[in-house]
Amino acid sequence: MSSQASPTLSLKGIGASPGVAVGHAYILDRKRVRTPKLRLAEAEVDPERMRMKTALELSDQQLSDLKEQISHSEGPEHALILEAHRLMLHDPMFIDEVNRLIVEDRINAEWAVRRVARKLKHLFDNIPDEYFRERRSDVEYVADRVVRNLLGQVVDEEVAVPENAVVVAHDLSPADAALLARSGQVAGFVTDLGGQTSHTAIVARARSIPAVLGAGRASEQISPGDLVALDGQRGILLVNPSEAQLAQFHETMRRYQESEARALEAKDLPAQSTDGFRIRLVGNIEFPEELPALLSHGAEGIGLYRTEFMFLDRKEAPSEEEQYRAYRQVLEAMEGRPVTIRTLDLGGDKVPGKGKHEKEPNPAMGLRAIRYCLANRELFRVQLRALLRASVHGHMRLMFPLISGMSELREARSELEACRTELGRAGVPLGKRIPIGIMVETPSAALIADRLAQEADFFSVGTNDLIQYSMAIDRQNRDVAYLYKPLHLSVLRSLRNIVAAARDARIPVAMCGEMAGDSVYALVLLALGFDELSMTAGQIPTVKSILRQSNRAEAQKLLDEAMELTTAEEIERFIRMEMDKRFASEG
Repeated sequence: MSSQASPTLSLKGIGASPGVAVGHAYILDRKRVRTPKLRLAEAEVDPERMRMKTALELSDQQLSDLKEQISHSEGPEHALILEAHRLMLHDPMFIDEVNRLIVEDRINAEWAVRRVARKLKHLFDNIPDEYFRERRSDVEYVADRVVRNLLGQVVDEEVAVPENAVVVAHDLSPADAALLARSGQVAGFVTDLGGQTSHTAIVARARSIPAVLGAGRASEQISPGDLVALDGQRGILLVNPSEAQLAQFHETMRRYQESEARALEAKDLPAQSTDGFRIRLVGNIEFPEELPALLSHGAEGIGLYRTEFMFLDRKEAPSEEEQYRAYRQVLEAMEGRPVTIRTLDLGGDKVPGKGKHEKEPNPAMGLRAIRYCLANRELFRVQLRALLRASVHGHMRLMFPLISGMSELREARSELEACRTELGRAGVPLGKRIPIGIMVETPSAALIADRLAQEADFFSVGTNDLIQYSMAIDRQNRDVAYLYKPLHLSVLRSLRNIVAAARDARIPVAMCGEMAGDSVYALVLLALGFDELSMTAGQIPTVKSILRQSNRAEAQKLLDEAMELTTAEEIERFIRMEMDKRFASEG
């Protein structure tokens, strides 16, 4: 099957959906539509606004139709993505600003839409959280749809993809990704843009389609019909592989499929090592609609429920009642399983209804998360009251993000107690006891973990930020992203210090960053002694399978040996080699 006449090309991207696939490339060329720039005469302004109104209505109808189709075939999680696009079409900030440009600047609707979209995308660029930063693509997709409708172009064209196709594209909209997945013909996805939290990754993982995203210029380097072998775990692409490489990929694919079937069979078994060390595997969610996927993959609870989604894309902050209903819904759905809810982790420029804030040169290290909440007490109290009220409906655990010192923890706890007293006096029923934890994600918190453990009920390590801050790098910056090394000796020492502090204080310690769900690190985390690992639904069976086959004492010896090495590259090479040797079939 290999195309020996064509040279073999090796590419690297981000492993966004695990699994191995081999198929022929189908290049999906959704070129961005060219936007005309026109100046309007005064008499053309009102007709232009009417043209814009018609395009918005048409876009809204198209998204409603798509949502209806996708909710039946793909489930509510993906329909929710399209609903978010519909909400953007109805957002007064978007509509009013486009109309203002048409009227005041007398520019055509297409140009006005692009200008407003550019401004909105810039807002998302400054969000530290990767998941929410990825949502800037949504602005692009919505703007593109409206512009195409203004120009009378075809949108949502269903593509007839050949069987076992590896779809290669510069980028994919949520609608494209869901429609392609629904066809049942796609063996894998490859895109130039995107990462683990992009919509294409979410759709691919939900459909168990291997995906390598963020692969640079793959759509230019791969030609239609090329044979493509991809490893969605390691982010590896081979274009026109040799016969030997192809045989190796087919063998890996066979072992992966066998492993996946075994892992799903064991989804209801405990994640316990062969020498009896028990780790609880739980899930990360943004929306309540993600719960069914978590439960079907064996999640024992929720380790990270992000509450930020309620605060984005709106003019006013959510009311106490609205927040209470959302938290209650999740707690009740989990039927007594533990649910760890993180308080607001945004900066002031993203919180609605707070007016204009001075632009921060480095928002990741600025006024955000617990710092912002303590600087805006009433907003914080509204969320705390909603959480306390909801606590009676399930097993809630509450944690504060970006704690860097004891004073912040004490202040946050003090606010919580003040709200508890206020509600208690009003006769509001409350949960008996809510464990209060902190996210350990700054080097300062890691270094004083022994002190923080005296006043926190649990730790949850946010590795994404802890690694970035430890290495002083922005992993979104291509020039320095290579320094993001979860197995850097400084990171391993920090993790060991955090776990030891938790052990000494007899409090549980969890991990909810990306490192927790990457099966390559499963033995390392077992050795370190984490009580709980929180990850996406699709990662749970594989991590559980590895843990159930492992002996913690042996894992500790392995980690001790790894930590005798010096460079991150040496440690990573050593760990990967051992993992390949022991669990090659686990993908």
